[in-house]
Amino acid sequence: MAERSTAAVDVADNSGDEPLAAKADKATADGVAKAQEPADDSKSDADSERQGAEPPIATPELHSGHKLARRYRLEECVTRLDGFSSWRAVDEKLRRAVGVHLLPAEHPRARSVLAAARSSALLGDPRFVQVLDAVEENDLVYVVHEWLPDATELTAMLAAGPLEAHEAYQLVSQISQAMAAAHREGLAHLRLTPGAILRTSSGQYRIRGLAVNAALRGITSDRPQRTDTEAIGALLYAALTQRWPYERDAYGLSGLPKGVGLIPPDQVRAGIHRGLSELAMRALVNDGATASRQEPPCTTPDELAKAVAAMPRIRPPEPTFTALPEYQRTTYQQGTYGRPGPHAGLPPTQAVTAVPPRPLQSRTGKALKWGVAALLIAALGLGSWQLADTLLDRGSDTGDTKTSQPSDEKAPKKSDPKPLHIADATVFAPNGSGIEPEGVPNSIDGETSTAWITGQYRDFANFGNLPQRKDGSGIIVDLGSVKDVSGIGIDMYRSGQTLEVLAAGEDASDPATLSDFSQRMTKLAPAEGKLEATLDKPVRTRYILIHITSLPTDGSADRFRGGISEIRVTG
Repeated sequence: MAERSTAAVDVADNSGDEPLAAKADKATADGVAKAQEPADDSKSDADSERQGAEPPIATPELHSGHKLARRYRLEECVTRLDGFSSWRAVDEKLRRAVGVHLLPAEHPRARSVLAAARSSALLGDPRFVQVLDAVEENDLVYVVHEWLPDATELTAMLAAGPLEAHEAYQLVSQISQAMAAAHREGLAHLRLTPGAILRTSSGQYRIRGLAVNAALRGITSDRPQRTDTEAIGALLYAALTQRWPYERDAYGLSGLPKGVGLIPPDQVRAGIHRGLSELAMRALVNDGATASRQEPPCTTPDELAKAVAAMPRIRPPEPTFTALPEYQRTTYQQGTYGRPGPHAGLPPTQAVTAVPPRPLQSRTGKALKWGVAALLIAALGLGSWQLADTLLDRGSDTGDTKTSQPSDEKAPKKSDPKPLHIADATVFAPNGSGIEPEGVPNSIDGETSTAWITGQYRDFANFGNLPQRKDGSGIIVDLGSVKDVSGIGIDMYRSGQTLEVLAAGEDASDPATLSDFSQRMTKLAPAEGKLEATLDKPVRTRYILIHITSLPTDGSADRFRGGISEIRVTG
């Protein structure tokens, strides 16, 4: 059986206190008693999510090797709880690993799980683990979602220690922006725990179980935005302190001491970034905890995302280099081969060596040395005479001395290109295409680990072949004023995107359509990981368009996605 990964299937981790907002709102219970205990020490919180005394619902008796829809082969069961089970499986049609949630069709939460999964699938935001299928057949309801083998669960990261300031900043920034986008579409998570957060190898944080995890457990809330915001605050608190911000131990983390209440992170551990500590307290909406901070609490993910954006950017730590080992001088020891052995009367450490005669000390040798020296002097004189004669001939051939160039005059050199400051960047969305502008600042923040990413499109690489997106998409760069542009560099979010770089006219003002960019900087062609272009003649412009017309595949042959990680302009 293949090795189990914690980065793909939602394990039944029910440990930890309820968030304060959830206690205030008191999320409704599903009214179903547990069928069997969870695999970990999560018994106490699992009970808090289940109220009532209805008889337990049996989890479907399926085994490894069972196939769903003659396509999804179950490999390993990782959760069996409250009448549903979660599996690691293989999609034999596309030959990739997937995760599957299973529950009986007569389960009281089966309809809500199906509705939540289909709503989550329609979001299509790459910051969430995508729902691939949601089906009811043969008295079973199953939800198929992505499997991320290269991702690391936040639980494992926190087990190794607290996150450094830059990583914690990236965590709260990306998670709050993603949840703000989800709430704008009417979707809530309601179960944002360390087990629901994954970090990919590229540094992107992704959220799994949007709407589905709560539906599987029957969790609801009257104020979902406050519940999710407080959960993000708890994640940030844990990332800074390696402590869970409630009295009960949870998710492998120790809780706060009993009786002291919720204390700021910078009072739990020394050296914590003050701005992040205050941000965690503002997100953890609680009685009086933010009174001394002179800052209003954040009650929605959008407010939290704006508060993060208003903070000074936290730069990544400087890389550390290991010092080279100090050079150790070695002593060369000459061998004794060919030497006569020591005489009997001498100490063993002293050896008599025969001194060879100096070379060419005979009469013939001296004559040979003088002959070679004379030949070298003659050759050197002949060469110098020929060189001087050639230079004199060149001087006489020029004739008119007025047109001759001084010997010390040098041709002018081109100045090295210098980076140009980018004042702003906006999404290129002509024809009212409705392409989301979130993440556009990530393309000019100087960090390749963040990116502007398009939505996922199906069936056609040219943005789903949608009529309102026939002109493609991309990013418009504003240099702040008209400047001479001599080059551009672009780091792509994914290889295989077809794009071109265009510039607006010198007198253009707020260009928005493709026809407004009349100057071509690069040809339309597929790009690999990077696009570097140096112009033969500088272009004078203020606005530059990175125009994407075709997207690469995104995990399957009928799904497409692209984006831009970083843009650099030189002049």
